[in-house]
Amino acid sequence: MISKPDKNKLRQKRHKRVRRNLSGTAERPRLNVFRSNKNIYAQVIDDVEGVTLASASTLDTDVSGDSKVAQAAAVGELVAKRASEKNVTEVVFDRGGYQYHGRVQALADAARENGLKF
Repeated sequence: MISKPDKNKLRQKRHKRVRRNLSGTAERPRLNVFRSNKNIYAQVIDDVEGVTLASASTLDTDVSGDSKVAQAAAVGELVAKRASEKNVTEVVFDRGGYQYHGRVQALADAARENGLKF
């Protein structure tokens, strides 16, 4: 019997491959995205210090929307506002091994519209 490849293990492999060349600094922190089946999470991370500067997720009470894509856009807007409060305007986008499509794209577009440059 041939087993199917585990989607999450393949995603983690892609993420590790990308993270070899991608790192967040104090001037340009990393905007990391994690997508689960129910929720989406975003963090602005300074990898040099190992500190999360701002974060948002669909678990926050400020986030609402009818669809998962609308909720992802609200998370992108919220993380951009929280990052701008910490004087962060430029970030490096880390899609976490996910396809730049759907919820990940909606989050990125909303973050761009609310002041983050990447």
